[in-house]
Amino acid sequence: MHQPFYKDLVSGEYRLPWVRLHALKDYYGMVKLLEEFPGVHQNFNLVPSLVAQIADYNSGAFRDPFWDVAFRPAAELSADDRSFALTYFFQAHAERMIGRYPRYRQLWEQVRAAGPDPSNAAITFAERDYRDLQVLSQIAWFDEYFLADPAIAALIAKGSGYSEDDKRLVMAKQREILKAVLPAYRAAAGSGSAELSVTPYYHPILPLLCDTNAGRDSVPGLPLPNERFSHPEDAEEQIRRALDAHEHTFSSRPIGMWPSEGSVSDEVLAIAAQLGIRWMATDEGVLGRSLPHSMTRDGDGFLDLPGAEKLYRLYRWESNGLSMNMVFRDHRISDLLGFVYSGMPAADAASHLLRTIKQAAQPITSQGRDVVLPIILDGENAWEGYEANGREFLRRLYDGLQKDSQIEPITIAEAIERQKPETFGKLRGLVPGSWINANFNVWIGAPEDNRSWDYLGQARDFYDENASRVAASQRQLAYEELLIAEGSDWNWWYGPEHHSANDSDFDELYRKHLSNVYTLLGGVPPDHLARPISGAIVSARISPQTAYVHPVIDGLVSSYFDWMGAAQYSSDRRGGSMHGKSFLLDGLYAGIDAENLFARLDFASRLPEGPCLAQLHLALRGGGKEERFQLEIDLAQDELRGWQLLNGEGCVLASAYTPSGVEIAFVRILELKLPMALVNARQGQAFNLRFVLYRDRIPVDALPLEGSLEIQIGPEDVLVERAYTAK
Repeated sequence: MHQPFYKDLVSGEYRLPWVRLHALKDYYGMVKLLEEFPGVHQNFNLVPSLVAQIADYNSGAFRDPFWDVAFRPAAELSADDRSFALTYFFQAHAERMIGRYPRYRQLWEQVRAAGPDPSNAAITFAERDYRDLQVLSQIAWFDEYFLADPAIAALIAKGSGYSEDDKRLVMAKQREILKAVLPAYRAAAGSGSAELSVTPYYHPILPLLCDTNAGRDSVPGLPLPNERFSHPEDAEEQIRRALDAHEHTFSSRPIGMWPSEGSVSDEVLAIAAQLGIRWMATDEGVLGRSLPHSMTRDGDGFLDLPGAEKLYRLYRWESNGLSMNMVFRDHRISDLLGFVYSGMPAADAASHLLRTIKQAAQPITSQGRDVVLPIILDGENAWEGYEANGREFLRRLYDGLQKDSQIEPITIAEAIERQKPETFGKLRGLVPGSWINANFNVWIGAPEDNRSWDYLGQARDFYDENASRVAASQRQLAYEELLIAEGSDWNWWYGPEHHSANDSDFDELYRKHLSNVYTLLGGVPPDHLARPISGAIVSARISPQTAYVHPVIDGLVSSYFDWMGAAQYSSDRRGGSMHGKSFLLDGLYAGIDAENLFARLDFASRLPEGPCLAQLHLALRGGGKEERFQLEIDLAQDELRGWQLLNGEGCVLASAYTPSGVEIAFVRILELKLPMALVNARQGQAFNLRFVLYRDRIPVDALPLEGSLEIQIGPEDVLVERAYTAK
């Protein structure tokens, strides 16, 4: 469970609201759910800077502009407040969170219709619209337990037309949820259903904090910052503070640690061992490089016997009289929970996971031996993509785990206690790396990353040279700002790997933390801290249809002019706070002529071996009604195997055997033509398209990732006028 430190210590203001919002939706419910399943034991890793921010919210003394705008009387919202609300209050999962509440979705579509700048919608929003947005943008983040509260359930049933009294109720319930979070973890730890482990205080990449040259140890030749950063004393301080803070909050000192992003090195393990940490966890990629052994998997994603024997066990690292117990996550199974199961029915996903665990362990269990299979994933972000925040999936999974005599869900400490010492694997050294590709390339090596390290190093040097000249209180605050700036999250958004709608916020907040170091020590921040570190932000692009299209349906990129004028969705597939998802789809085109709907799907790479299913989810909206259709297309790597078009009741309207005017081709791209008469589409309505690609009945990619691509049905001159007016 992790969020960056969003608070500016000098101004006392929170720059982003994600601690509070995830506390409403994830942190409480995830641990509370274990009360229903006493046979399921689980680790929760809590980053201390997250815990500190939750406690700060509970103090009531916080300053959060997102809270202020959400609960200010709608009649008193300034022009800046209204722009702020339109910009930030729709930053939620489009289908699972916004789409769950019809009025919230209506307001979202109202903003989308105004163009790329959300503040353009202000002219269409009345006071009642802002009040509804204030209420629903908060309720959308409420945990399922609190959505069942009669007072909140009544608000949801009301649907719209909210009052200021309704807002005050939502505010009071938020305070109630926030105050319930930390006691729920104390209770779970006390009952034995959860082990609470810890991460260095402000979530730094410890090996790089000790020495940025560790980046080149993982990837020889990697470009490094101009100045070497080497402060192992800060790494030690980050761990020590984490242990002390955890003990203060939960009344027990943790023995386990998930180092930030699973980042480890021999130097880091030695520091942690000296501070009393007994176990650490990271990824199978680090283990594979350290043994060395290639963790190769078959076409279904399973390890062979040698690989399973190496991964599914505990290890003991020993060096210079120090030791550390180690566990290494199964990367594939962990990613199924993080990225795949959200696209499946809950019962199917839970059953698939239980089967997968057994099949992964089978090479060893078939010989009568036990396995330790670690599943480790992001504790909060994954659930936004699940229906009802993943609650049904988790209940079915935990119930299945409790009832299965072959599987026992236990904590890492329990696993260490139960395993005989002679069964532990031996490690004399680790290749430095993280859970992402067993290196540190996300945080160092790119020009933006290296520039941020240089700026951090300069601020650290300024501190060393000037700290003694100011009062102790100023010195301590300046050092705190340095420790915050050492966190990993700033560089997560620098470089080419990840982007989000909040890139500029993260960039500005990072530079503010560094600037505060100079200010607190009586200096003047250097000019470069006034300029953004990050370059141009690449994000998803949606281009509207500007003319009728008449493509040849042959599955080939025959002519550029085939799809000229079509609506287009192309995404920066690197974006988001989650890392690890593989992408197979690259772009989506769609458009109409007077009689047909056309669609084209481009692939980022060749399809994986074995059959795949491309599903076009098609909604026809207009006149207050919505009809749904589903086009199922069976594909192999190089061939179209068949297809069928179904209506909302599951009746077949057309197929490869009775095409009824539908044309589909697949060679390099997937192209299709669908007569609008076949689905009774009329002018004034709109198609909403979304493609999902499945393999072995598991969704592996989708375009758009959220929402859909809309195609208005109308005469060509009207489409052209509407498209260019929207721009």
